Amino acid sequence: MSLIRNVVVENAPYYVDQKETVGAVRNLFGGDYEDIERLLRVFGNGEIKGRYLAAPLDWFEKERGLEEKNQRYVEESVRMGSRAVARCLEESGVKKEEIDAFIFVSSSGMSTPTIDARIMNELRLPPHIKRIPLWGLGCAGGASGISRAHDYCLAYPEAKVLVLCIELCSLTFQHTDRSKSNLIGTSLFADGAACALVTGDQVQMAGAGFFIKDTQSTLMQDSEDVMGWDVKDHGLHVVFSRDIPKIIEKWLKPNVDLFLEKIGKTSSDIIHFVAHPGGKKVLAAYEKSLGFSNEKTEISRNVLTNYGNMSSPTVLYVLKEFMETRPNRGEEGLLTALGPGFSSEMLWLEWGEVNQ
Repeated sequence: MSLIRNVVVENAPYYVDQKETVGAVRNLFGGDYEDIERLLRVFGNGEIKGRYLAAPLDWFEKERGLEEKNQRYVEESVRMGSRAVARCLEESGVKKEEIDAFIFVSSSGMSTPTIDARIMNELRLPPHIKRIPLWGLGCAGGASGISRAHDYCLAYPEAKVLVLCIELCSLTFQHTDRSKSNLIGTSLFADGAACALVTGDQVQMAGAGFFIKDTQSTLMQDSEDVMGWDVKDHGLHVVFSRDIPKIIEKWLKPNVDLFLEKIGKTSSDIIHFVAHPGGKKVLAAYEKSLGFSNEKTEISRNVLTNYGNMSSPTVLYVLKEFMETRPNRGEEGLLTALGPGFSSEMLWLEWGEVNQ
């Protein structure tokens, strides 16, 4: 079993209250919609109070080209990612020379060499670290990154693996796109970074955290049009199917039941539900599909309220909150996130300690 030992988060530099965002969007889009006030209700109905962005709000008033937006993505990702990695190592008491692999997850910008290589140069990390960049996983990326770290640690049980998720979703904002999907994305998406340390079961290092007992990856066939990006001349345009909550209600429970059956568990064994909060309706779909009370999704809802949907890092923000509650030894839970494809990633977790 691998162990999630630590999670740190790094907020983007500019905090914006949701009411400020409504005002900015009204100014930008008001002349194109006769029913703009009705459409703007989505900003209040989403239960998001504020978000952190990679640029000040007035930066978005001017149309920006893909080159300018992506350059900001690279610069802010390196800055935020370097801070997150450095803090994760420091808080974990691990030297950079001890890291064996570096998994980097992002879907909101482009960089070759990838951001992890730039961060390795910035922090002077050892040159022989195995780099594993993952792109295109969207909101499922945080869970997928932790799962792939677990797979790595199964193969190399003495390994120490960093998982870094960075998304600057606000920089994908399309100034001239008047689609409903763009408006919903503008009301929901935010920026952030999170870094986790995952270690194999032969690592001689004391500490507590969530042991990863098993994982499951699932791809819904022929579902490319449910969620993702359309790549156009001006950059990434968000794809949001209005049927996402209904899809979750019908598809998630059989998916979860299959995983639980495989590992000999039932839904009553889920003490901690570590779920990516894709939005208010997504959380409601979780509850309806799995028969959970809103108490089960409280931590996910709080993260959504205070940070918005940051795509891949968001579930690690939720995981960090759960870890800070210091669960009792042996308490179990399900970590899950849904993403483009349509896809899901699930991990079965158990809280424990290593005494070395």
